[in-house]
Amino acid sequence: MITITPTTDQYNLAFPLNEGEAHDVIETRLWLNEHDWLYSLLRSEENVSPTFRFPDLISACVSLIFKHPDPCAHIFQFLGTELVLRPPQTPRRRESMWRPQYQLLLDLQRSPANRHPNPKFQLDQLTTACVALCQALDKSGESILRQARRNMAARTPQGRTALPS
Repeated sequence: MITITPTTDQYNLAFPLNEGEAHDVIETRLWLNEHDWLYSLLRSEENVSPTFRFPDLISACVSLIFKHPDPCAHIFQFLGTELVLRPPQTPRRRESMWRPQYQLLLDLQRSPANRHPNPKFQLDQLTTACVALCQALDKSGESILRQARRNMAARTPQGRTALPS
């Protein structure tokens, strides 16, 4: 008797089910102060079951800031009054975020608020602003972990059949 057992890759939900689908995280950079704060949240005792990683935490920060009534003004206020005063050569760390939150920042980067005669801010600065604003609003990071859970639930495709037991 021959038994065929599916490999674990066939049912690994962390990867797209179709080979043609692109991986859904986008690379960004995060200024060192904000990276260090998120790293402490990543390692905190509150970040369990599941343990969220940087793409989840960064994306949660972006989502939270974009829930404000005027996220554009909120972000550019921070960029124009606080981030602009930091040394431009401040070290940055390479990280990733999920595509939906990247799209929000890309739209903001392409907005009139980021065009001539206004200064032009880059993706790393916009990402850093979202993390810094979240840190200022909630140093504990509890709201970020809650939002990471909401984002994860929103990313989970609906209607998938249950895995075989």
